Amino acid sequence: MVDPETTYNWRRLNDRIRHTASPPSSNSPTSTLSGCGTSSISGSTPTRKALPDEAASVARLGMTYIHIPVNFQNPTDQDFDQFCAVMEQLKDVPVHVHCIANARVSAFFYRYRRDVLGMDETQARAEMEAVWQPNAIWAALVARRGERRNQ
Repeated sequence: MVDPETTYNWRRLNDRIRHTASPPSSNSPTSTLSGCGTSSISGSTPTRKALPDEAASVARLGMTYIHIPVNFQNPTDQDFDQFCAVMEQLKDVPVHVHCIANARVSAFFYRYRRDVLGMDETQARAEMEAVWQPNAIWAALVARRGERRNQ
């Protein structure tokens, strides 16, 4: 399995959460994701940089597309809860999760790994910060701890 070098902020996490990155584009088409063993995609934001027919492109490859709109200037605990619900829904399939620069996704995964999976905080934070250092709005969101544990 080869990681697409043309996808911005591409990160391989594990066998279940195959990748996080920026969205598929004409430079990193959804067929690349299918070739990497990904069977589901969850997008975090509509973006002009994504494929205009992303949902249809994904469906043609036999993959599932789930869109979770997250306002970058106003992320909420409800957004994170929806993300967790999707991760639970797709718990039996490998996923690729993306947003415009992998910032939203890396922040959600930091909190998800810490609060839901019980990952060591230092390791989870380091993986998020390899992608970006959250601004004040996002730092407040990821600092909150939820009641979720090992769903």
